[in-house]
Amino acid sequence: MAKAAKTAKKDKKPYRLIKKRSGRYAIMQRGKYVHGEDKVKILVAEGLIKLPRPKAKAE
Repeated sequence: MAKAAKTAKKDKKPYRLIKKRSGRYAIMQRGKYVHGEDKVKILVAEGLIKLPRPKAKAE
């Protein structure tokens, strides 16, 4: 058999994205779920969600 061509290793991410049946995402990091602002930062970086712009204050 022919040897498989070597490919460059991709950098593994320190977390795992899981899409739930509800359509929302869960993030596991080292066996624990990530919550709050850390989760939002990861989802924005992956392009899975967009943050709403803050509304202009009426004066």
